[in-house]
Amino acid sequence: MDGKSSFRLSIPDRQSMSRSIAYLTIIIVLCFLLYDYCWGPGYPTSPLDQHYAYKGEKITWKACGDIAGRKLECSRIDVPMDHFNLSKSGGFNLPVVRLRGDDGSKNLWVSPGGPGVSGVAFLHNRGEKLATIIGSRFHLITFDARGINGSRPQALCYPSTQVRKSLSIPEFQPIEYSPEVYAWTKNFVQGCRDTMSEHGLYINTPQTAADMNTVLDALGQHEMFFWGISYATALGQTYATIFPERSHRIVVDGVVSNFRWYEDPFSDSGSLQDAERVLYGFFEECMKAGNDCPLSVLADTAEELQDKVLSFAGKLKEPVSIYINRSQWGLLRSEDLIYTALFGALYSPATWWSVADRLNKLLQGNATEAFLAWGSKGPYADWLVDEALYFIANNDNPSGPDHWPQDRHEFLDLVRPLLNESLFSPAMHLSSYKRQQWLIPKTHDFRQKMNVKTAHPLLVLSTTWDPVTPFSTTGSVLAAFEGSQILELEGYGHTTFAMPSRCVAKHVRAFLYDGTLVEKHTKCKVDGPYFMRPDQDVPRFIDSDDEAIYRAQLQIARDGF
Repeated sequence: MDGKSSFRLSIPDRQSMSRSIAYLTIIIVLCFLLYDYCWGPGYPTSPLDQHYAYKGEKITWKACGDIAGRKLECSRIDVPMDHFNLSKSGGFNLPVVRLRGDDGSKNLWVSPGGPGVSGVAFLHNRGEKLATIIGSRFHLITFDARGINGSRPQALCYPSTQVRKSLSIPEFQPIEYSPEVYAWTKNFVQGCRDTMSEHGLYINTPQTAADMNTVLDALGQHEMFFWGISYATALGQTYATIFPERSHRIVVDGVVSNFRWYEDPFSDSGSLQDAERVLYGFFEECMKAGNDCPLSVLADTAEELQDKVLSFAGKLKEPVSIYINRSQWGLLRSEDLIYTALFGALYSPATWWSVADRLNKLLQGNATEAFLAWGSKGPYADWLVDEALYFIANNDNPSGPDHWPQDRHEFLDLVRPLLNESLFSPAMHLSSYKRQQWLIPKTHDFRQKMNVKTAHPLLVLSTTWDPVTPFSTTGSVLAAFEGSQILELEGYGHTTFAMPSRCVAKHVRAFLYDGTLVEKHTKCKVDGPYFMRPDQDVPRFIDSDDEAIYRAQLQIARDGF
């Protein structure tokens, strides 16, 4: 040491200075890009950010699209094999999808019917219209329930698509082809049990209800906001019974009686009690519409028109060959006309103009459009139901040898009366063979309770004339849940999605947003005519929100929910 200070001011060289500035620039840019992820609403602000999370949530999302300016995000979540016995190993992995509303919104669970319909496909296909009807004050969320579509494992009765094609049989008439269907079903139910092994035991509605809590917990939300349609009304009621303290807003639309669903081997009996009334409504409204209904030119009265169409369907007991070109040809059968065309039309009166147009052409000798629409279509063709339907229904309903005679003749003695309930009964009751012979034992003891007190009363929706979930069933919900109230859409069709009604939409919004329950048995009118050409301009409304709701409802009614 020379006694002088050893401190020196070090000035970096030009290369070091450039490197420092570059590092600082990178840090500033990264902080800017990651600001929303770390401190903001949480969505990715760069294509490089493939996964992200939100404050207060324990679930990681991935951007998977955009619907009408709203972000669509996807994830997957693990759920236990058995929520009610956590010592069971294994489980399911379920796809979850969410369409975002305003930042800070609650999550509203939307669930389609079936059972077995894909919630993920439902939100992808109907999310924009649902968001318009409900408004932006909710995120819309759903999943593919255990066993369904993207669930892993998926509920299957065949090891591969190729095997399914080689071993499946057409859905024959349950009486005429009883020996064949009965014998084939023995192998089918064995295949279901062997293919799914232990997982098959736990594909049922109570487990799905508990799965919904796993998702809600991951979202950091205690309160359940839920709109369930058709079969999903059974899911909603099951949830509200098991978890009443979390049931803050439960909407059930097109009601299944949970008392019958879980306890009656013939739970389908009576479900078609209003189907013929809806069918007659089709012909009656056609005649009222006059020139706006293409079929009206063929008769003078609704009775005459109905007789003419059903007589023609009867003649198709001998199938008609239809040849369009070398890649489009086949048969048009009586079953196609009755079960696909007419029965399908009962669900969605908004499609009645198109159905009438095809029927008019068919009865006058032009079968091309009828064949293309109905000749090769099956129920839920676009919704990926597959075998999940049978697992869920048969694991919930009383099924198998403990509840059904296994002798084929004794079985037919029980089923024949059901098949005479309605023109459409064979389409509804063919699955009874699978219920009779189902080999998977029930693993839950759920029964619907009476007078359940939920965090907030339920809102019960129904049309006056529903072909498969009759209005009379709404009484079962009132008996099950204290304070529940009914909102009736005065019209035809399955659920209030069958026809537009701004009145229904506004009551549902008030219930979901503010908990405003309708007064005892409130009624709403259908907006617009039953027979309207698909290319016809929709009515104009003074209020733009009214018009948007109407257009969204009309599109869902035409496309199906």
